[in-house]
Amino acid sequence: MKRRDLLKSSLAAGAALALPTRLFARANPTAARDARLVAIAREELERVGSRVWRKDIVGIADFGLHSAHKRFHFVDVENERVASYHVSHGTGSDGEHDGWLKRYSNIEGSEASSRGAFMTRSWYVGRYGTSIRLDGLDPTNSNALPRAIVMHQANYATPEHVDRWGRLGRSNGCFAMGPEQFDRALIDLSGGRLLVAGSYGIAEDGTTVAPPIAQYDLLRREDGTTFSRTNPGVF
Repeated sequence: MKRRDLLKSSLAAGAALALPTRLFARANPTAARDARLVAIAREELERVGSRVWRKDIVGIADFGLHSAHKRFHFVDVENERVASYHVSHGTGSDGEHDGWLKRYSNIEGSEASSRGAFMTRSWYVGRYGTSIRLDGLDPTNSNALPRAIVMHQANYATPEHVDRWGRLGRSNGCFAMGPEQFDRALIDLSGGRLLVAGSYGIAEDGTTVAPPIAQYDLLRREDGTTFSRTNPGVF
């Protein structure tokens, strides 16, 4: 190679290294989505404050998406990286079993998923093997411990189940993941970290999608009767 050609190559390489990071981000098809998830993680960490012990990684369950989608996100806040997997919602949230969550509830016996912020606790061995206990930090999920709402593995929450049935199976309100995917939760999310569940509806390209049916909260009055309230998106 001639000296002039070598100089041109060196200058081109140097110019590429000097390009703003945002230009390289365009090569990542989920960059816009990931940026939104990092922002949500940081907002929720600020909201819950000292109620969580570790703030490096946040789990976000986006129940605004169909269960066939990878809607559970491990958000590395420090490095602004996101890894996404499947997660099930509760039977009581999807009576039609069509893959869409329609109802949240904090009521014992509802078998529905709860929305809000959770703090992950220690491991224990239960019906589904090693599982992670969760503390509910909001009025919408304050019964997580007495309801035994946890993170666990399940064969009905695997990508293979989606390939066969077009949707995941349902839990009793727990965050169920495939065995291989759940291994990451044991390593990266347990021990005092934040898990947030809500209906964000953030597609892979960063746009917002709306569920085909309105979602609502099933609540209990002081007299023991229950009523429904359209999900206002606040806790």
